[in-house]
Amino acid sequence: MQLGLLYSGGKDSTLAALLLEDFYDVTLATAHFGITDDWRHAENAATELDLPFRRVELDEGVAEEAVSRIRDDGFPRNGIQHVHLAALEGLAAADFDAIADGTRRDDRVPTVSRAQAQSLEDRYDVDYVAPLSGFGRGAVDRLVESTLDVVAGPSEEIPRADYEAELRAKLIDEDGPAAVAEYFPDHDQTHVTGRR
Repeated sequence: MQLGLLYSGGKDSTLAALLLEDFYDVTLATAHFGITDDWRHAENAATELDLPFRRVELDEGVAEEAVSRIRDDGFPRNGIQHVHLAALEGLAAADFDAIADGTRRDDRVPTVSRAQAQSLEDRYDVDYVAPLSGFGRGAVDRLVESTLDVVAGPSEEIPRADYEAELRAKLIDEDGPAAVAEYFPDHDQTHVTGRR
């Protein structure tokens, strides 16, 4: 069965791929708007993992709506959630039997509710799989430590290929560099450089 996994090149989506590769023909898929070429970081990670890679281009209107929500809310949660669901829709519309992401049990954002998962499955005739939904952050970190080579650091310094990077770039382009610090809390990101 062909499975498309939303992929950022980070530890969570990479661990999800490793958990699924014995059961599916996994393709790592990065959703993007064409705002930056950061998707290349995910493509490089996919090459290191020896897994197929593909891009899923989303309508820039999704990014505009997400940035508007971030401005209105004063924080990124609802904007990122909006993009994640649109990315899953884009992946579901592709030619996969199943779709997946790297959301964990204790993630605050993005999340996929049972109703949202069932809606995707019913409307697109695909299976939605969330292989990390039973894992907390500590368990993920321990599994990653034993299986993957990872670099970690502040969001601005770590090469990532997720839509958060593009939303940040859009905010900088429209509102200036201070906008990112205003709306996005400081947090570390990860980038996978290979398997152990």
